[in-house]
Amino acid sequence: MHEEKTVSYTTQNTYYTLNTFTVKTKKIWLVCHGIGYLSTYFLDHFRHLDPDENYIIAPQAPSKYYQDKKYKYVGASWFTRVNTQLEIQNVTNYLDQVYEQEISAKLQGAVKLTILGYSQGVSAVIRWLAHAKVYCDNLVLHSGSTPREFHSETFKHLNHTKVSVIYGTDDMYLSDSKMIAELNYLKSIFNDKLNIIPFKGNHEVHEPTLLHLSLM
Repeated sequence: MHEEKTVSYTTQNTYYTLNTFTVKTKKIWLVCHGIGYLSTYFLDHFRHLDPDENYIIAPQAPSKYYQDKKYKYVGASWFTRVNTQLEIQNVTNYLDQVYEQEISAKLQGAVKLTILGYSQGVSAVIRWLAHAKVYCDNLVLHSGSTPREFHSETFKHLNHTKVSVIYGTDDMYLSDSKMIAELNYLKSIFNDKLNIIPFKGNHEVHEPTLLHLSLM
């Protein structure tokens, strides 16, 4: 008879930044990639934003794996269905540390914070925000599904946050019925204050919309 047990230990994880935080910086972005990405490559989608005004921080999902049988390409994921609650705890603890190290002291004056999740990264940022109670000026949920474990009281600290939902109209993972259910659920937890931004495309990062949001 086997028994599953748990041990706690100290670990380390990386994250990447794009541009330099200066007195000219107007927006800090915390951006969580989708499954299969590495954060260094996810930053490529933000290189067209004004480098003087936008400081980008890309956390790294902790679970890395080889994506092909030649062991050439490496991807990563935030959670799986195995030991999900333990993985959520580890990810939220990690994002807490990234926030304290990179963001907390920089949110002064007119600097605004945008938190973005893409694909599986939507689950990562939503679960972290529910745990950390961090305020952000803008929350961007891009081409992902929100975990169905929350209600409007969970996000009362985001009452003044602008919430944008971006998705491709031809996304292979988001059928019409799934997208309707997703939007209805988001309206129930964010009190109808959604900026819904569909685009003609598949499951992909829509850089024109990111540029538009950076100018708002």
